[in-house]
Amino acid sequence: MSTQLQTPSRLAPGTLRIIPLGGLGDVGRNMTCFEIDGQILLVDCGVLFPEDDHPGVDLILPGLDYLSDRLDDIIGMVLTHGHEDHIGAVPYLLRRRSDIPIWGSKLTLALVEGKLREHRIRNTDLQEVREGDRARVGNYDLEFFAVNHSIPDALAVCIRTEGGTVLHTGDFKMDQLPLDGRITDLRGFARLGEEGVDLFMADSTNAEVPGFTTPEKDLVPALERTFERSRKKLIVACFASHVHRVQQILNLAVKYDRKVVYVGRSMVRNMSVARDLGYLTVPGNTLIELKDIDKYADDKVVIVSTGSQGEPLSALSRIANKEHPVIEVGQGDTVLLASSLIPGNENAVYRVINGLSRLGANVVHKGNALVHVSGHASAGELLYCYNVIRPRNAMPVHGEIRHLIANADLARATGLADENVAVVEDGAVVDLAKGRIRVAGKIDASYIFVDGSTVGDITESELTDRKILGEEGFISVVAAVNLHTRTLVSGPDIHARGFAETDDTFTQIRQQLTQELEKALADGVDDTHRLQQTIRRTIGRWVSQTYRRRPMIVPVVVST
Repeated sequence: MSTQLQTPSRLAPGTLRIIPLGGLGDVGRNMTCFEIDGQILLVDCGVLFPEDDHPGVDLILPGLDYLSDRLDDIIGMVLTHGHEDHIGAVPYLLRRRSDIPIWGSKLTLALVEGKLREHRIRNTDLQEVREGDRARVGNYDLEFFAVNHSIPDALAVCIRTEGGTVLHTGDFKMDQLPLDGRITDLRGFARLGEEGVDLFMADSTNAEVPGFTTPEKDLVPALERTFERSRKKLIVACFASHVHRVQQILNLAVKYDRKVVYVGRSMVRNMSVARDLGYLTVPGNTLIELKDIDKYADDKVVIVSTGSQGEPLSALSRIANKEHPVIEVGQGDTVLLASSLIPGNENAVYRVINGLSRLGANVVHKGNALVHVSGHASAGELLYCYNVIRPRNAMPVHGEIRHLIANADLARATGLADENVAVVEDGAVVDLAKGRIRVAGKIDASYIFVDGSTVGDITESELTDRKILGEEGFISVVAAVNLHTRTLVSGPDIHARGFAETDDTFTQIRQQLTQELEKALADGVDDTHRLQQTIRRTIGRWVSQTYRRRPMIVPVVVST
């Protein structure tokens, strides 16, 4: 798990190279690069949503820069399902090469098509597959298997190559009574186990959780109690892709004589796609438009909203901040957060819960009611898969490092030796040949930040500057000097933002700065850059000693 970059050895003929470009070390930006004999196959291409220490960042992309010089070698991309952390970065890859063939299920490709239209990207090579299908893509023989997840139409993919056979689960769980009747294909997994799986790449998100993930159907009583107890306005927030959860809400809305209105652009778009493709059944005369909501009493409407993760610009956050143009929350209203907490989003979610509670709403969430279950396999399910498949090697995927380690421990518990289990993070280069894996090096798969229309131009250094500006403040110092006469002509003028209330704060240091500048000029310093460094060093030391703070300091010295 070294963080040092190590140039990987030359890829030998017939060896399969696997490089995670995202998703190993984070819950998000999932993407894996497979290469054999000069041909690259990609699995997933998702985004990671920024946290508090990424000010101004909209999205974080996987390590696409690794592919910049290899775009012509990409023969295809497989998408396991339609969640943002698996498809959200597809438009950013296709900006670099728009004709990459893409394989995915009907719903997944429909969601991708919507994204491509938004980005004005045309890709006509979208190949629809379903469970049981096989496809030959260059040197890769692909077979697709149904898996159960919190979005319909999810797929696992078996990748057969000369270097070995890999089973990549994507995100999955083993709900034995799923709402859509589509279970994870354990019979298919067992058949692969009999054939021989050289590398098992299994979802690690819930590897620390003992037992089996609660079935979706077990939520119905808690959801129904929420409807029964709601006497006024009812808002349900969930992922915009959680078709099964929205179906449950629609069914309950009919039972309790409430109309349903979607709020949030992604919710409206995704549910329209799901309905058109037959994944969502909307009872007649149930949906209403947001503009018509005032025509109904509060207890006759249920609002299905985005924003369950506390996203600042989402519908629910705007409602909590009293910024939504149509919907208000007041005393006695009920808000149901039908979602889990994605690691890293805790502060944002609790901020929204507190805001809604302050307005008088009763907030029902996973912490106080069984209103959401995970879409990921718990430890018991993973053990079951390891025992059914009996892989020769394991490489846990999808999760923070603690999740990957927990998954690896499960693999070892079922009999795999240490040398057959690879716990690696993004950028690791893992080679598979003759039934054995080895870590062959490490490449740069660091974050690529999206800030508005800017992609990849924001560096870690600039983010650090943004955090300093936001947390510590800003001080600018302007002085004019005559380098010929070695005199200070004017200044130093000191201005601050987010640091001091009045300029009187700087009276003492202004005198010291004047002395230091005059001393430097007298000593023969005739370089404005060195004079600026004198200012930075002097005021930086004073701020640190006096206020224990570290603001951004911008010195400007002008030569007249």
